[in-house]
Amino acid sequence: MTSKEIAIKIIQDLPDSATWADIEERIRFLGAIDKGLADIKSGKVIPHKEVKESLKKWLSR
Repeated sequence: MTSKEIAIKIIQDLPDSATWADIEERIRFLGAIDKGLADIKSGKVIPHKEVKESLKKWLSR
């Protein structure tokens, strides 16, 4: 599916009472998930162990 087709489906699946803000929020949310999955596929991730170490340093300040 193209991005446009996905956006149309998202809008169609929302209730008739959805506001512009509801539409925008849903599209942004699902777009962010899609971007995250693409990042994972392309290897643009930080290993869990590395994140834990960074948080330890950051939280101990």
